[in-house]
Amino acid sequence: MSGLLALLDDVAAIAKVAAASVDDIAGQAAKAGAKAAGAAIDDAAVTPKYVHGFAPERELPIIWRIARGSIINKLVFLLPAGLLLSSFAPWMIAPLLMLGGAYLCFEGAEKIAHALGWVSHAHQEAQIPDDPAHLEEERAKGAIKTDFILSAEIMTIALAAIPKSNIWMEAATLAAVAVMITVAVYGSVALIVKADDVGLHMAERGRFGLTRRLGEGIVRAMPGFLKLLTIVGTAAMLWVGGAIILHALNEMGLAAPYDWIKQTAYQIAGAKAGFLNWLATAVMDGVFGIALGLVLVPIGLKVITPLWQAVMPKGA
Repeated sequence: MSGLLALLDDVAAIAKVAAASVDDIAGQAAKAGAKAAGAAIDDAAVTPKYVHGFAPERELPIIWRIARGSIINKLVFLLPAGLLLSSFAPWMIAPLLMLGGAYLCFEGAEKIAHALGWVSHAHQEAQIPDDPAHLEEERAKGAIKTDFILSAEIMTIALAAIPKSNIWMEAATLAAVAVMITVAVYGSVALIVKADDVGLHMAERGRFGLTRRLGEGIVRAMPGFLKLLTIVGTAAMLWVGGAIILHALNEMGLAAPYDWIKQTAYQIAGAKAGFLNWLATAVMDGVFGIALGLVLVPIGLKVITPLWQAVMPKGA
């Protein structure tokens, strides 16, 4: 009997350790996911364009296909690569973070430059051909390729934010971040894409006047909401990209820009820490991101893009 009680006591102790580990994984995943919020917002802002022009009944299947590709990107390719980096080449994480941050700054600044008419896109939006199934295939593949880049940024940022521990804890935390971010991004995308259809249904078939007016309001609000989402996504890219690079420079011993921003934010916030301090820091990180991005735009468009097109097969 005493042996059984001892066994039950051991099982209870193991269960407590497992529960604590689950709590640690959930907590670390939440913190790491918050660090990757900027790239995730950009992912949510970019994805709806891939279902534009398709029949309403094809929108959710396309989003599901992209989401499935996204989780494969994160769990099958990026998670093992991140663990290998963490175990055998941790020195590469900071340069990769800077590369991802530079890409975010470039993307954000390129969107601003395009909106202001400083740069133009040579390609036009593809029209729906007689074979929409072929276009659906191409759009989904293009979205999954774009997601791979954004997912790589998300996973690298998350990996850098996870406290150093054993490989299994890191793997579980990264997997939790991957699932959490994918569900949040593509669940939001599905809601955004279908919101106008829901609003139209409410406006046309609502039993009550309030329901119909609410549906009409949703339909009218969606174009403005999508523009706002694009603005927020661009701002988040610049803020997160600038912050990543400044933090990585600080970790590599070039602390002057990072320290100056922290000290200036503290002076602006005064004795009040918290939101005002964070806002001042985020704005200055974003300004740094815009400045760096504007430098990178001509390099990306005039040098890197032509080289990429020359090396990669057509349509890649």
